[in-house]
Amino acid sequence: MDKSSAPLISRFAPHPALYPGQEPYATHALDVGDGHRLYVEECGNPDGLPVVVLHGGPGGGCSPAMRRYFDPRVFRVVLFDQRGCGRSRPHASVEANTTWHLVADIERIRRHLGIDAWACVFGGSWGATLALVYAQAHPDRVRGLVLRGVFLMTRGELDWFYGGGAGAFWPDLWDRFTTLVPEEERHDLIAAYHRRLFSGDLREEVRFARAWAGWENALASIDSEGPGGLHAVTGAPLGGFDAPADYARAFARLENHYFVNGGFLAPSQAILSNMDRIAHIPGVIVQGRYDMICPPSSAWALARAWPAARLEMIAKAGHALSEPGITAALVRAMDALGDRLAPRRRHATP
Repeated sequence: MDKSSAPLISRFAPHPALYPGQEPYATHALDVGDGHRLYVEECGNPDGLPVVVLHGGPGGGCSPAMRRYFDPRVFRVVLFDQRGCGRSRPHASVEANTTWHLVADIERIRRHLGIDAWACVFGGSWGATLALVYAQAHPDRVRGLVLRGVFLMTRGELDWFYGGGAGAFWPDLWDRFTTLVPEEERHDLIAAYHRRLFSGDLREEVRFARAWAGWENALASIDSEGPGGLHAVTGAPLGGFDAPADYARAFARLENHYFVNGGFLAPSQAILSNMDRIAHIPGVIVQGRYDMICPPSSAWALARAWPAARLEMIAKAGHALSEPGITAALVRAMDALGDRLAPRRRHATP
């Protein structure tokens, strides 16, 4: 099929095993300026193909599970907690925290580690957004992209999730999410929650942060039965509307901060408008057919604008990284990259 006219879609194959869990061989506390210090870790093969992993949110942080998508014989895997979340400090801070600060941070990490270019930028949800923006800003530093659960940071996507679209499928949880704010403020829930997440009253901030994180968590998986299960972004266990206070506060404040500001993308910086900058870079897009958080229309639009990309629409999957079909497709994509760029190492006897 001519990929310039329509994306290639394939159905998911049986689930391959994730690679065994591994510990980092190096960790760094990297001062990136503006009072921010990032937690950065490296795992896998120090001489391998360099991959940077971009977590979701914004504000989700990395988890040990994310290390398991990469053959440790082949890849030098770099994971980091973005500004304000995870093990980076200061925690839950939105000062000097924009998309463009994060793009600059990826470049600082690359230079600090002596990496000429990333063999792959790997990101899901907000991590896919950041991967695309970074690649468009630095196309000479990216050799490939593997993306999951595409989010393009558009008004339409935010309206879907915070304006009632997803709520039409989960009316009980939507009611729980919306009735925390007065009826006269419910026409703009992002703004209503913003006032409370940044009120200066820690108890109120935590209460609304848990509700914000819980709404997203509850819709993460196709098998969701409401709050609980695996978080859509990190794969870390959460308690839905009872998410741990520190995690929920950082996640909700950062995500809300970015959404209130439209991802800090000017109209001229819209992702689909700048796809010509990365048209030559090969990519794989893995998208759950029943993704309630980032509907498949965004992945479809991205694939149509990106001739070098292949779209895998996973038939029975939602948004979560942990969905079996999504996990299988991501591991396959990274194994295929290893086969192409480092076949001897990929098939050497361990």
